Amino acid sequence: MNVMKKEEKNRYVLYEVWFSILSNLFLFVIKYWAGIVSGSVAIIADAWHTLSDSLSSIILFFGVKFSSKPADEKHPFGHGRVELITAIIIGMLIAMIGFNFLIESIQKLKENETANYGTLSIVVMIISILVKEVLSQYAFWAGNKINSQSLRADGWHHRSDALSSVVVLVGIFLNDYFWWIDGLLGILIAAFLFYATYNILKEAINSLIGQMPDNKLIKSVNDLSVQIYPHDLEIHHFHIHSYGYHHELTFHMKLPKDMKLEKVHAISSSFVKLIKEKLDVYATIHVDPLEK
Repeated sequence: MNVMKKEEKNRYVLYEVWFSILSNLFLFVIKYWAGIVSGSVAIIADAWHTLSDSLSSIILFFGVKFSSKPADEKHPFGHGRVELITAIIIGMLIAMIGFNFLIESIQKLKENETANYGTLSIVVMIISILVKEVLSQYAFWAGNKINSQSLRADGWHHRSDALSSVVVLVGIFLNDYFWWIDGLLGILIAAFLFYATYNILKEAINSLIGQMPDNKLIKSVNDLSVQIYPHDLEIHHFHIHSYGYHHELTFHMKLPKDMKLEKVHAISSSFVKLIKEKLDVYATIHVDPLEK
């Protein structure tokens, strides 16, 4: 397994950030224009949702910059959890936007307002769906590749925007039959935003609270153990603490109780070194005596 360097991981984030900012500014302009022309609160809401993607990308950029700072005396494990805070900020930003458009949409329904969609609205929504889905796919791909929660959070932001544009596009074709469709679409877009917020906050908060290592990591550690010692080490009691790209893993393993201390130290040290080299994880190992 090739371990990706921090600088290389940051490049993936920066590519996504700049691609996102430029694309979203373009989409905001054409969506807002279409919303004004048609008088649609749903399209204008979708435009501001798109602009919020640019804001979240800017937050993501600074979050990555701060989380990449090296460890110091006050922060011995580095600043990686800044990325989790970044993801939470993005999630709360999405929730606030969703709440604002929920209120506006309800108000529009109360006042019996409708929209006057046209060809411009249809073309703009199709462009938005295609661009946002491309952005979403890249953010999810890059986020999974470098294990970045804030990148995946940005991916959810793009995905929710693409879905809201799909809803608006469907509504355009139904507008002639239901005067209230625009207000309803605004409420549905708000629901998409709340769902995106839930997914983002769930992942980030779970990481802050602490989770068990995933099965893939446990399997990888067990697979590496055979390169260190010919017998089953009975590895157990896994705990992991994640700080962005920095991961601290602790676990127990068993060695014969009559084995000399020097050999126990050599085996555990070699294991720690191998885990760092292959998995980019810092391990601390507690050795239990194996009863024969």
